[in-house]
Amino acid sequence: MLVLSADGKRIFTSNIASGTVTALEQGPGGGWRATHIAVGAGPEGIDMSPDGKEVWSAHSQDGGVSVISVETKKVTDTIARMTKHSNRIKFTPDGKRVLVSDPEAGEVVVIDAATHKEIQRIHTGGQPLGIQMEQLGNRAWVALAGEGAVAAIDLDKLAVTDKLPTGPGVDGMAWVK
Repeated sequence: MLVLSADGKRIFTSNIASGTVTALEQGPGGGWRATHIAVGAGPEGIDMSPDGKEVWSAHSQDGGVSVISVETKKVTDTIARMTKHSNRIKFTPDGKRVLVSDPEAGEVVVIDAATHKEIQRIHTGGQPLGIQMEQLGNRAWVALAGEGAVAAIDLDKLAVTDKLPTGPGVDGMAWVK
């Protein structure tokens, strides 16, 4: 898993086995410098805030989340165990909330991005994995692997409003133009 800055000069990658996130930065001569940042156990899901100031890393093995400053490449906060298995993580387009999928609980946890506090848990059924946000809409789409569907979550109501059948094994998603 990785996330790329808007200018393409910073890449952050999850390193599950080592419990680190690697920050790769392109220097003036085009070369790349790597900084390894210790986070929780089993970092997997990763996303960058829309303003490009923070990277959030979901820990698949300890259920927590690390908040990393893009500028300093240091953990500024750790949100303790909030899930059985933090799998994927995604900021809402406005940057105000963060969604974390928990496949073992069948839930998506909604976190306030400013306070780092839980707002709500949304029961999705299936095993929520990948999360994709509508950029111009007000919905999140969540892959439900065990159910073979994609759930639409209304970001105003913080509730599942629809499910679309996909077939078995749905996980990662992307928008195609």
